[in-house]
Amino acid sequence: MLETINDWILGLGADYGVNPYIFAAIYIGAIPFFLASIAWLVKRARAGRSTVAPTMVAGFFFVSAYIYLAIFGQDIPVWVWIFLAALIVYGAITTIRDTRRKIAATPAGESGDS
Repeated sequence: MLETINDWILGLGADYGVNPYIFAAIYIGAIPFFLASIAWLVKRARAGRSTVAPTMVAGFFFVSAYIYLAIFGQDIPVWVWIFLAALIVYGAITTIRDTRRKIAATPAGESGDS
């Protein structure tokens, strides 16, 4: 049964010009870097410093697997792009909301560098 699932997954990848295991590795591998960049963003925001660089880095890691899909994918159906756009928008809204909560959690005057 696992061999059948593996063949199906690899077949989809071959149809669309991407390796699903590379996509998954990028997707999962980016998680610690994304979380680290969010922590960096929160720390800089609490310190009153610019958050442009950590925001850009977090955004890159947030969409890195989809960048792979966009560069190497072929004949990806439009519905997949619509679905991915919805996921990205939802994830961005959720991340922004949670990050704002983390920034606001520290009382004014504290930098969080205890």
